[in-house]
Amino acid sequence: MTGVGALLRKELLEQWRTMRLGIVAGLFLALGILSPVIAKYTPEIFSALVPADQLPIVIPTPTMADAIGQFVKNVGGTLTLAAILLAMGLVASEKERGTAAFVLTRPAGRGAFIVAKMAALTVTLGLSMALAGAGAYVYTTWLFAAPPIVGFAAMCVLLWLGQVVIAALTLLGSTLVRSAIAAGAIGFAAYIGLTILSALPTIGPYTPMGLQGPAMSLALGTEPTDLLGPILVNVGLVVAATLLAWLSLRRQEL
Repeated sequence: MTGVGALLRKELLEQWRTMRLGIVAGLFLALGILSPVIAKYTPEIFSALVPADQLPIVIPTPTMADAIGQFVKNVGGTLTLAAILLAMGLVASEKERGTAAFVLTRPAGRGAFIVAKMAALTVTLGLSMALAGAGAYVYTTWLFAAPPIVGFAAMCVLLWLGQVVIAALTLLGSTLVRSAIAAGAIGFAAYIGLTILSALPTIGPYTPMGLQGPAMSLALGTEPTDLLGPILVNVGLVVAATLLAWLSLRRQEL
């Protein structure tokens, strides 16, 4: 894996210079802050728009659990799409522009090329998730009550792992094709497919979306059962997608 460190620095520097890191981190922070705010004020917005006697249902008073649930929903939806957008052009665009061939003429193998891109994705999503979690925690504490900080941090780690899985599958798609749009379509298809599988009682807990329930339980101070298996399966998905991306790139003429 000669050259992983240099390529990783290149990837992170490129993300910084092109503002991808700042944009993704800012989006995560904004949605992290907005999650408890939305949970807190949605009933008041409904009451302002529709008279209470005309509402078809009684809207319960929002709680800390609603704020955390809103955060999990935002991370599992909007922010996962951001992870796909971040990953879809990492290899395909370089192949299309011819820069991948230039980089690989230097003493850096194709394995290092893929590992560096996957590591950069992981770091970027990790930093962004940390900001989102910090924003959500502060505003949840302010508007509702303070969740258990260790459980809340563990929730963020699980949600981050789920996003890394989708990003890794998108990176694999970016390696298989020469178009960033096609790679994004592969990543989105993987996201939809895993979302469907998450509804199955046997397979569901082992999907990235299946981590969301245990993540929320941890944030609320409840210890979920059988968490090690789903974590290992999702880590295995990241490793397998990265390995397949490397094997695919080895067979390609750049």
